[in-house]
Amino acid sequence: MTVRGGELLMAGFHGTELPDWLVEFEARHGLGGIILFDRDLERKTDLRNIESPEQVRALCASVHALPSRPLVFIDQEGGRVRRLKPARGFAELPSAAQVGTEVGTVRASTMRALIETSYAEMADLGIDLNLAPVVDLNTNPDNPNIGAIERSFSADVAEVRRCVAIYCEAAAKAGLQLCLKHYPGLGGATTDSHTAITDISATISDEQLALFFELCAEIPGSAILVSHGLIRDWDPDWPASISQPTITRLREAVPDALLITDDVQMQGFQAFCPTVEGSLRAIDAGIDLVCIGNNLRSEAGECRQVAEQIETRATADSGFRAGVEAAIERIAVRKNARVL
Repeated sequence: MTVRGGELLMAGFHGTELPDWLVEFEARHGLGGIILFDRDLERKTDLRNIESPEQVRALCASVHALPSRPLVFIDQEGGRVRRLKPARGFAELPSAAQVGTEVGTVRASTMRALIETSYAEMADLGIDLNLAPVVDLNTNPDNPNIGAIERSFSADVAEVRRCVAIYCEAAAKAGLQLCLKHYPGLGGATTDSHTAITDISATISDEQLALFFELCAEIPGSAILVSHGLIRDWDPDWPASISQPTITRLREAVPDALLITDDVQMQGFQAFCPTVEGSLRAIDAGIDLVCIGNNLRSEAGECRQVAEQIETRATADSGFRAGVEAAIERIAVRKNARVL
């Protein structure tokens, strides 16, 4: 088969319709997926890809009409991390912390109903895979990117499992795929990888790792998002998302999982290497899908460079090609799991 490097990329873009550059990119290189954002961080506006339910539905349909049928991804965790907001006509969705607090109370049925409604809405819009739930244990409630903004269910493993089961049921019922965040666990971090290097060397526990390994097989889509956290005992030089020892360890535990990087444009990642180099390092390490959000910066040209270099190397290196083909096959499995 002809390897098309774009199949290993999840790309973001400006605008409420597919831009010409991305349509042309897909025609030449294929495309693994696109990611939708509500706010445009580079241009500092509150309108990026999401304007209304009708517009999102049309956008998703145009994405799926492309020959490679890219997947549509979104970060709809609930609470503050919620791209589909009620102010634009979308369903309410509580934060993970709210669900974790109320799942054992009389309000549990209300929480469950809100999750089911939101997940059914995403599937109806044409979204394929929600980048949620977060299963990072809340071991540092002051963590600026997790605990402080209510993205974790709990510090208790049993409570996290209990909450994830609700999301799994809602997703299975709706025909929506899910992705666990943020391997190997960012709950104990003291910095935010969006803005700084995040060293989690002293914060990872066996019970945290086990959550990813066990829950991956239970969620529809069986996907795991790999963070840019640095674990020096595993790899003193590179963060998890581009660390071959780290990805090898993960792949051995979950052989069929779809492994996705966090956005490689985050400053905590860019401190190690720029987008093109980092994307290729991720693929070398064993990642299936690299997220280039194009929200913190515009790098359409870099997307093309990554795709072209993947294709060139796949032609010259049979070992590299075999790894890329295996990744494309895992992505294809999720593309073929059509929304009900």
